[in-house]
Amino acid sequence: MPNAQMNGLIDSHCHLAGTEFVADLDAVVARAREAGVDGALTILAADDAEELDRAPQVAAAWAGVRFSVGVHPHAAGRFAEGPAGAAEATARAVAAQPLARAVGEIGLDYHYDFAPRDTQRLVFAEQVQLAKRLGLPVVIHTREAEDDTFAVLAEAGPVTGVFHCFTGDVRMARRALDAGFHVSLSGIVTFPRAAELKEVAAFVPADRLLIETDSPFLAPVPHRGKRNEPAYVGRVCQVVAELRGTPAAELAGATSRTFSQLFDP
Repeated sequence: MPNAQMNGLIDSHCHLAGTEFVADLDAVVARAREAGVDGALTILAADDAEELDRAPQVAAAWAGVRFSVGVHPHAAGRFAEGPAGAAEATARAVAAQPLARAVGEIGLDYHYDFAPRDTQRLVFAEQVQLAKRLGLPVVIHTREAEDDTFAVLAEAGPVTGVFHCFTGDVRMARRALDAGFHVSLSGIVTFPRAAELKEVAAFVPADRLLIETDSPFLAPVPHRGKRNEPAYVGRVCQVVAELRGTPAAELAGATSRTFSQLFDP
């Protein structure tokens, strides 16, 4: 069950504007608030007009919601003929959304390869440059593309943000921290076989650590197989706190403060 006794939680990454939550958004928000979740960063796809149109409904349902907008690497192929168009679409969406606080999720996904890798890199790089121009942090999606992800970020120069739904090991976490980034852990950290991720949970400094659901995906144990939702971020917090030997309420407060410092909500 969600941890109703825990307060001050923030879900640093979810997809509340997705079709999965259209039918019962108000109930989802009510459950989150009952579980002590004060707010959430909701991801919007800059190339999905319907999702962008649902953002005002999400904001109206939950005053604690803020947004991050970008073109996901899965959609990068739509901009193969003009990678700069992805940044232009993101810029328009950010300008139209007063609650936008970040650019993302953006990055590289070499696991599914839904778009050519060279196109992914170009689309990613254009959006990182946009974030720099806007003075916004980036929300990074990277899967089986670690070296190229860091190469794009290094070429862009100083930029900050978060590696969301982190699935790497301690070595990669150290690399992200050294590059000036935060690390966000999802429900995957609750999975029995996530040994390396559990080490990461204990390793990352509290002022660089975030927690998330990535809902509707990746529901934590004991909710696996169900639609994930922000109320379950309390379970992520509980498990990460246990791995760190820290009271869950203390970790909730620390990750919320870190979220506020990064995203200036």
